[in-house]
Amino acid sequence: MAQSLYIGLITETFPPEVNGVAMSLGRLLDGLTESGHNLQLIRPRQHSRDLPGRDGRLSVVTLPGMSVPFYKDLRIGFPAGATLLKLWRFCRPDVIYIATEGPLGSSALHSARRLDIPVVSGFHTNFHSYSQHYRMGLFKPLVENYLRYFHRRTACTLAPNRELCRELGNKGFGEVRVLPRGVDGELFSPGRRNPRLRAQWHAGEDDPVALYVGRIAAEKNITEAIHTCRAMQESAPGLRFVLVGDGPLKERLARENPDFHFAGVKTGTELAEHYASADIFLFPSRTETFGNVTLEAMASGLAVIAYDYAAAHMHIRHLDTGLVVPTDTAGGFLQAGRELIQSPVQIKTLGRAARKYSEQLGWDKIIREFENTLRSFSVGDIGNYAEENL
Repeated sequence: MAQSLYIGLITETFPPEVNGVAMSLGRLLDGLTESGHNLQLIRPRQHSRDLPGRDGRLSVVTLPGMSVPFYKDLRIGFPAGATLLKLWRFCRPDVIYIATEGPLGSSALHSARRLDIPVVSGFHTNFHSYSQHYRMGLFKPLVENYLRYFHRRTACTLAPNRELCRELGNKGFGEVRVLPRGVDGELFSPGRRNPRLRAQWHAGEDDPVALYVGRIAAEKNITEAIHTCRAMQESAPGLRFVLVGDGPLKERLARENPDFHFAGVKTGTELAEHYASADIFLFPSRTETFGNVTLEAMASGLAVIAYDYAAAHMHIRHLDTGLVVPTDTAGGFLQAGRELIQSPVQIKTLGRAARKYSEQLGWDKIIREFENTLRSFSVGDIGNYAEENL
């Protein structure tokens, strides 16, 4: 049996915060502890009573942080170099995984390099792409340069799809490997369809329901989902549109579209029931590093319309397990919605095929890949493993 590791995990988002990064990290952490590894989780405090503690193989260190000004649902940690140096001199991890590149992640990387502890990083969020949606497009090159500098100083960066790995590699981010995402097929299942929930949406038995799950914000291209739904209603007036999530555009869009159902943030079984009680999943975002919601929708038996990249590119076969739209095609997303809504049989066929395909996408294999990657960098004297990349 392989020797267990002591793993440091630094992140600025973690459950119960609701986003794809937090969800993925929660799955990875649970899998590592179940495999017998000990973990030290370091993250910003999420509220005033959020205290450090230990739970079996997991110890939690909470540090000061603040909300991101233009993204209030996301917190960043303050630099904590002195604290981390003291902590790791006393309790040294075998390997460190830094999931986020904020001030806390940056100080963790600096401290780990001072102590010669190997570091693996994750590329979870396209922050350099987000900047153009918040009137900060001029800062995009600066953000990208910082991210490049950060990741080149780690032993390896993990990204969730091959296309992103190639892109980062071509931009000089150092060694980049694929670590895909999985889906919980027991939680997200067509069997969770809830007629009472559909009744709340004023959807009859034969009325189609379109669903969006995610942040209701400009970087998610949310207005394209709304325009597409309106076009679909021209052929199917009974179509209902349900939006799950929160964000800066929610209040305005709810005022402008009083017939849409804005459900707010949902998690767990409640979220799974929202998926399963819909029929079509609209996901027009073009800023994802992966898009976990795509797999959740597929596992729930929905016909997915998404742009042909990230999770959709990896897992959807066009006209077989869903519909993928070329990212450079103007009006393609809307046209796909118009065509799909005219074929109730195709909606059901795509949903069944998506569910069947998703059954091979469990988290177990991914957790083993993550474990093996961390183990490969925790062994041996790798010293200044990234000096040649500076």
